Amino acid sequence: MCKVKTFVAACVLGATVASFGSVPAATTAGTVSENSFPSASLQHDLAYMLYLPPGYDVTAAVRYPVLYLLHGRGDKMAAWTHIKADLDVLIVSGRIPPVIAIMPDAPASRRAGYYIDSQFTGSADLTLPPGEPVETAFTQDLIAHVDANYPTRTDRAGRIVAGYSMGGYGALRYSLAHPELFGAAIVLSPAVYFPLPPTDSSTREFGAFGKGAKQFDDEVYTAKNYPALIPGFVAAGRPLVMFIAVGDDEKALTDPAEAAHDLDYEAHTLYNKIRRIPLVTAQLRVIDGGHGWDTWRPAFVEGIEHVFGRLKAAPAPAAPRR
Repeated sequence: MCKVKTFVAACVLGATVASFGSVPAATTAGTVSENSFPSASLQHDLAYMLYLPPGYDVTAAVRYPVLYLLHGRGDKMAAWTHIKADLDVLIVSGRIPPVIAIMPDAPASRRAGYYIDSQFTGSADLTLPPGEPVETAFTQDLIAHVDANYPTRTDRAGRIVAGYSMGGYGALRYSLAHPELFGAAIVLSPAVYFPLPPTDSSTREFGAFGKGAKQFDDEVYTAKNYPALIPGFVAAGRPLVMFIAVGDDEKALTDPAEAAHDLDYEAHTLYNKIRRIPLVTAQLRVIDGGHGWDTWRPAFVEGIEHVFGRLKAAPAPAAPRR
């Protein structure tokens, strides 16, 4: 059973029409609703925002591609509504196909859960709560719920995962660790650190990468970090489209000795590792902006156009009923 609260927003239309075909002009705005469902993995409700595109028709015999949009540390699911008007324009103008977007909330580990299954059992002084199996909940419970309740494409070319900052870590991890689920990833200002995070990183602070009562464990972090995922991804033999973007004004770390952990530097390190993986098509963009929506919004717009141009993941006809 879904719990639903609906909001509707208007947008200003763009003019360019591309190969996906445009939505009728009378339908200019998609809708955004607030939803939740009981997650078996989390043993509590998992909340998410749902974007339905202009012209959405649940009775139509089509299956829509799905975007999974992961928010950053400390943020909530509503943060991704910054790009709602952009999705409207892109869809109505035909620059991308009509798409369903899912914006899950990630409150685990004081909103610093990094979208992983945490092994942290909580701090001895009870100031930090135990971690949660967020990755299992998102990649199993959430996707199953979405596919069961909305007319979605269920093939990997019809699923895209995107995220910024902590969500960029999650989008990168999910695309490499679960290649059977996602055909593309949009990775914005990713909070990825190699080989280990800097001393003041939130990855160390809230217990997501802990083990038992230990708040941060080097081996846990290394095992979950993207270099450790590459061999398994290669063995799976599935293609992946990845778009990476970072701002040229991302905040620099105070200690110059840790400059290699500045997010602009780490994004370049990531790109130069990812581009060498067989079957990965990767792009990197440096945007004039900082660690915020002045970077993430234009990067997302370019990224989603690029990804759909590569995937050609338009809505597909629904399978005939038996």
